[in-house]
Amino acid sequence: MRAVSDSFGTLPDLVPVLSAGRHRNARKGACFMEMASFLAGERWSDHPTCTHPLLASLARLVNDSLSDDDRPRIAGFIPDVVGLTSADVEIDVAIATRAAAAALPVAPATRQNVLAVGLLTSQRMVATLPSPEPALEELCRTAFACAPQARAWAERYARDARVSERTFRRQTAPHIVSYAVEGIAVACVADPADRLVTLLEDTIRDTATRIRARGERRADMPLEAPVRQ
Repeated sequence: MRAVSDSFGTLPDLVPVLSAGRHRNARKGACFMEMASFLAGERWSDHPTCTHPLLASLARLVNDSLSDDDRPRIAGFIPDVVGLTSADVEIDVAIATRAAAAALPVAPATRQNVLAVGLLTSQRMVATLPSPEPALEELCRTAFACAPQARAWAERYARDARVSERTFRRQTAPHIVSYAVEGIAVACVADPADRLVTLLEDTIRDTATRIRARGERRADMPLEAPVRQ
C-alpha cells in the first residue's frame, strides 16, 4: 500500500495499490472503481453509484487491461470520477464515440469491422442529440478516414440498422466500450498503455465538462411560476 497524490492533494495513507479484478475488501487489494467507492463513502464495490455507469465500465476495463507497472498512472484520476454521473443519454453517446474512435485506427484488422459498426452506430446516435456535436463528429470522421475498408463494410452491414436510446444505453454502448478497450490493448502499436491512459483521462475530462455545462444551463433556466390550484 502507498499514498497516492493527485491534483486535489494526497489521498489517505495506506491506500491499496491498484490491481486487476474485483476485491472483497481493501486488504485484498483494490481496482480503480473500488477506490472510487471508498472515496465516495459508499459500500465497497466496483459498481458504485457515484460514477456514470458507462464511465465506470471504461475505468474498470482500462484498469484491468493495464500492467501492474502502468496501472499507477491512472490512480490520480480516481477522485475525478466521484460524483461524476448523469442520466442524460448525451453522456453515453459521447463515451462510446470516444472509445470507438480511439480504437478503430489501431485495432487489429480482425476487430476493425465490429468497431466500425460500433462507431457508425454511435455517429447515428450523435445525430439524434438535441445540440450539434462538432467535436464528436470530427472524432468519427478522423477515425473512419484511418480505416476506410472497415467503414465501407460497416455501412453495408448496418445500412438500415437503428437502435433505440434504451437499447443503446443498456447494450450497444457497453459493448462498444468493451470492444474498444480490448482493441487498443491488443493493438500492434508501441504505446497501447499510453493510449488507454489517454482515453480514460480524456473521457473523464469530457464527461465532467458536459455534466458541468448541463448543470449551468439548468441553473440559468427561469423558475416556473407555481401552478394555481
